[in-house]
Amino acid sequence: MSGSQLSLDPVRQADQERAEQQIREQARDVDYAIREYPIEVLVSKYLDGEETGENEIFIPDYQRHFVWDLLRQSRFIESVMIGLPIPYLFVADVRSDEEELSGRLEIVDGTQRIRTLAAYLTDNLRLGQLEKLPLLNGTAFSDLLPSRQRRFRRVTIRLIELTEHADEETRRDMFDRINSGGERLRPMETRRGVREGPFLHFVEELARDQRFRRLAPLSPASIKRRDYDELVVRFFAYADNYNNFERSVIDFVNEYIDSQEGFDPATDGARMRAEWDRVMEFVEQNFSYGFRKGPNNNRTPRVRFEAIAVGTALALRENPGLSPNPREITSWAYGSEFNNLVASDGANSRPRLVARIEYVRDKLLGRA
Repeated sequence: MSGSQLSLDPVRQADQERAEQQIREQARDVDYAIREYPIEVLVSKYLDGEETGENEIFIPDYQRHFVWDLLRQSRFIESVMIGLPIPYLFVADVRSDEEELSGRLEIVDGTQRIRTLAAYLTDNLRLGQLEKLPLLNGTAFSDLLPSRQRRFRRVTIRLIELTEHADEETRRDMFDRINSGGERLRPMETRRGVREGPFLHFVEELARDQRFRRLAPLSPASIKRRDYDELVVRFFAYADNYNNFERSVIDFVNEYIDSQEGFDPATDGARMRAEWDRVMEFVEQNFSYGFRKGPNNNRTPRVRFEAIAVGTALALRENPGLSPNPREITSWAYGSEFNNLVASDGANSRPRLVARIEYVRDKLLGRA
């Protein structure tokens, strides 16, 4: 083959040069460094200031809620305990015009792992279903020998840190790419396939309620995952049966949906819609920012919605003519005590669920 046949034509060569330039530009956006922290330091950076949004390592709004069940949490702790390799956490150095917020680390991938470590070190996790270390089943971190506690805290976790040159679009893109392979269906997506029926059609109808969506704004990604449907079905499940909640939200909600097998849109639907409308009207009239955390928040934390919506429903059941002072509601609904009750971590434990729902109920009824 002659040399002329091997050479690129000018157009093709120009395309390659432009492609190379594009690769270099994008590579600068994902510049990274590898860090390594002991578990004790990593958890401290996550927990210190978490309630006020000032923690050095934080979870952004586009991340998922805490979804690991007891088995996955326990197996992760077991892996750390026996020295199995742990996947890297991906974090990103955040630039901000506010100096006190600049330089914090946004978790791009690894929220379930860091939440599990935090829960374990603070004794909010008791291990279960372990096979390698069955003697640890039912135990908490404080049940370990002090020497083992010290060794566990010193175990190091590696992080891949995107530098401050990576903008928010790059971080979100990385999160989507990391989590796009083999992603499981969301609970409501699964239910629509195996539990289709009049009750879920009713839930879907309420999920389209524009007043509800205005009071409880969600991100486009959450809407796509049918999280409005999830909020509606959780509202009814908890309002009717929250005292019987155990550990698994998915199982609890699925059992509630199964109990609605004989759901009649004309009777049951009318009754449930009436209560839903009363709650939405009450929240609209009395809660300054709806289900949001404050005036500058444009996303609704799921646990906050559950507490306000279900607590309001319970209060109105006891006193249908309830007419509180909205200013009094503002003083506690957006205060630190309630914010602590609706913090995401550990939110699906029964004591936390009961506490946040009854806190709202009792405040509205003037009991606390």
